[in-house]
Amino acid sequence: MVKELIINSSPNGVTIALLQDKQLVELNKEQINNNYAVGDIYLGKIKKIMPGLNAAFVDVGYEKDAFLHYLDLGPQVQSLLKLTKIIKNGHYKDKLLTSFKQEVDINKSGKISEILTRNMVLPVQIAKEPISTKGPRLSSDISIAGRFVVLVPFSEVISISKKIKSNTERSRLKKIVESIKPKNFGVIIRTVSEGKGVAELQKDLLDLVDKWESFTRKLPSTEPSKKILGEMGRASTILRDILSTDFTNIHISDPAMYEEVRSYVHEISPEMDKIVKQYKSREPIFEYFGVEKQIKAAFGKTVNLPGGAYLVIEHTEALHVIDVNSGNRTANPENQEQNALMVNMEAAKEIARQLRLRDMGGIVVIDFIDMHKPQNRKELFDYLRDQMLLDRAKHTILPPSKFGLVQITRQRVRPEMNIVTNEKCPACDGTGEIKASIILMDDIENNLNYILNEQNEKGITLYVHPYIEAYIKKGLLSCQWKWLFKYNKWVKVTAVASYYLTEFHFLNSKEEEIKL
Repeated sequence: MVKELIINSSPNGVTIALLQDKQLVELNKEQINNNYAVGDIYLGKIKKIMPGLNAAFVDVGYEKDAFLHYLDLGPQVQSLLKLTKIIKNGHYKDKLLTSFKQEVDINKSGKISEILTRNMVLPVQIAKEPISTKGPRLSSDISIAGRFVVLVPFSEVISISKKIKSNTERSRLKKIVESIKPKNFGVIIRTVSEGKGVAELQKDLLDLVDKWESFTRKLPSTEPSKKILGEMGRASTILRDILSTDFTNIHISDPAMYEEVRSYVHEISPEMDKIVKQYKSREPIFEYFGVEKQIKAAFGKTVNLPGGAYLVIEHTEALHVIDVNSGNRTANPENQEQNALMVNMEAAKEIARQLRLRDMGGIVVIDFIDMHKPQNRKELFDYLRDQMLLDRAKHTILPPSKFGLVQITRQRVRPEMNIVTNEKCPACDGTGEIKASIILMDDIENNLNYILNEQNEKGITLYVHPYIEAYIKKGLLSCQWKWLFKYNKWVKVTAVASYYLTEFHFLNSKEEEIKL
């Protein structure tokens, strides 16, 4: 399986596309100054205690108070509160927790009012980003994630990913971590640690210890509801979690981000920094790699499948519903059961991709085409489970019910990726009428005359629809050559497939649009 990461940076944020065998399987968007990413640590201020919910609402600077449930406090929340108080008073001298005396674990069935009080401050970590009308979901069971391990303060437990099956390997990793971990810190060993040596694990652990020290340094000067320690950017986070030897290329459009990602990849996996490449072509990076077209085809209410079948995806407040339809697929009347199985298998593969692509979370109900044979229903269920193994989000799949419905619960920590594919016509603004195409060239030439004669711009590029580009460049004495003779300046003409027929834009030599 060939994996590629395409990273497009714009003034509004960063969009990251993960391709597997040239097919888009994940799409992540990170807004500039995204202050509530999963993993960020804030100094929260308790605004309200809700005994009925056994939870508290916490001010972390978001427009709506964040939610902190008793079960998300963590067993060692008393130790965290004690440490926060000591650091705030300026009495904390130990960089780590070597001499720190921990408090007793809280009761699992206790009340939040016994632990927290109104206006109290405590460090909290974003567990779920703000979604819809809800504020962030918080946890005070703080952890700092690295590439191979996760550092957990106020613990001595070493946990190992269940995906590492070999008992020998599990024992080896546990012994390594026991010998290098600091006192009063627990460690979670991640799946990618399998087969790694002492040096790699120790380097990763030392980086996390540095982050903890940074946390303790910043805490005294941090005001309530402000960020103490931020998670790395979404691009680096994705690379930390999924980078493997399967990756063949990482293409990045922005020079600054290229240097940042290349430096990060070199740091965590020096032999792979050659796969990080800066994209320098003038054509938009997503159009060049076919990502833009796949986005338009994959999002929306109806998703077509290669065999002629299609999915209908509906969203409600409580759940997502996916209906599988055979469409115009040619059915074999003598074996409808086999035909239904083939359509369902094809749909199962696409549904697993859609869940990752849209980052759909919560409850998902899938209405597959009815099948009567139990072995076919089992085959479909096993195939869907295999396809969902590629999904990094926690999920549970229930076997098909007697009505043929499959239910999936999938972890949701970020807002669902929602891209509108039906667009209001930009040419007519929804009126159904556009400016006469016969005067398009007059508009272009009038603007060109103003730009070249009045503004005296140089190095002009005209971006137009491919049909208009062909017209401008047509013949020996083309419009382009006429402009050269008239203005004594060469105007470069570039086609953009996503433009509507009468759309055009002028860019200067710095590739900035000239506002007219």
